Amino acid sequence: MALDQHLNLEIRFRQQVDNAREYLLPFLQPWMQTGSGLRVMEIGCGEGGVLRAFAEQGAWCLGVDLSESRIRTAQALMAEEIAAGQAEFIAQNVYDPAFEARWAGQFDWIVLKDTIEHIPEQERFIPYLVRFLKPGGKVFFGFPPWYMPFGGHQQICRSRLGSKLVWMHLLPRGAYARLLRALGEPEQIVSDLLEIQDTGLTIARFERILRRSGHVILARTLFLINPIYRYKFGLRPRRQLRLLAAVPPLRESLTTAAWYVVEPLQQAEGLPNITA
Repeated sequence: MALDQHLNLEIRFRQQVDNAREYLLPFLQPWMQTGSGLRVMEIGCGEGGVLRAFAEQGAWCLGVDLSESRIRTAQALMAEEIAAGQAEFIAQNVYDPAFEARWAGQFDWIVLKDTIEHIPEQERFIPYLVRFLKPGGKVFFGFPPWYMPFGGHQQICRSRLGSKLVWMHLLPRGAYARLLRALGEPEQIVSDLLEIQDTGLTIARFERILRRSGHVILARTLFLINPIYRYKFGLRPRRQLRLLAAVPPLRESLTTAAWYVVEPLQQAEGLPNITA
């Protein structure tokens, strides 16, 4: 059965805010100067809770998401920040030439929290982000590695059994889809979970993409217990054990969240044109 936060947008929003305040901002703090001059863009912002924590530090925030309904929710929940001229939320594809024309070179930070694993062609997407950064700008990535027990996001399943079946996302695609339908999952849930299977991101592949696209990893934290599990399951966050982190198969299968601060070495002007 899906957790309350998967069904109640306000609960999810509050959890996003608290998680960003308690864990994300402290993780970024060594590389971030807060204040009114800071400009932050979150791609895949959902209901906007992560950006409220940045706005509280004085940042100007842009939230972008493909889902118009989630952007409407963000606009309602972040109405005070929007009215104060401190935030904007838009439903748009970041590959849209109009989006690039408006926002190129404007941000100190780009945030992708639990988003990059949903995006296809990650080898293309990650280098593209540099277009929107100021010189010296940085990117935060946080994602659940593909081989961890719930790396397929099956916790969003409506059925109680489906939401608890660890590693079922590693089934062949056809078998996975048949199992989800046999469990009574709505077609939208089936589609969402198959999308994640198609784009499943491991730690090793993610770091390989970073190296090949000219990014420097400034910080990496692997979690044995994801910070968000504090709100979902009442579990205290735990960093990955060094012994497990040193063994690639264990690192991939027993890390529930991988967090990175990265800095691109290339400037947007030197990249080839990329359109949707």
